[in-house]
Amino acid sequence: QVQLVESGGGLVQPGGSLRLSCAGSGRSFSMYAMGWYRQAPRKQRELVAQITSRGSTNYADSVKGRFAISRDSAKNTVYLQMNSLKPEDTAVYYCNSVPSLLLNYWGQGTQVTVSS
Repeated sequence: QVQLVESGGGLVQPGGSLRLSCAGSGRSFSMYAMGWYRQAPRKQRELVAQITSRGSTNYADSVKGRFAISRDSAKNTVYLQMNSLKPEDTAVYYCNSVPSLLLNYWGQGTQVTVSS
């Protein structure tokens, strides 16, 4: 069974940067579109970035120009580079397939807190 482990979150000031990693073990996900999702308190989970098996990317308008998703298929890993962070980016960030039901795995996520 696939396992996805998110890491790289933390506390940063507005305008700062973080790089998140999603490391997969078990089943390879190289043939799946993958995405980063986030869920803030009292908010619905939202997909903020996705990348296809061929490397095409899409972003939510709220993060476009600030976040960049990438993948290294040989390492079975997906990354999210987050720049110019804003307080409204505060959330728990998860990786999963797009749509999520394909891999059907939610890890513990990684907390990102943007605060001065």
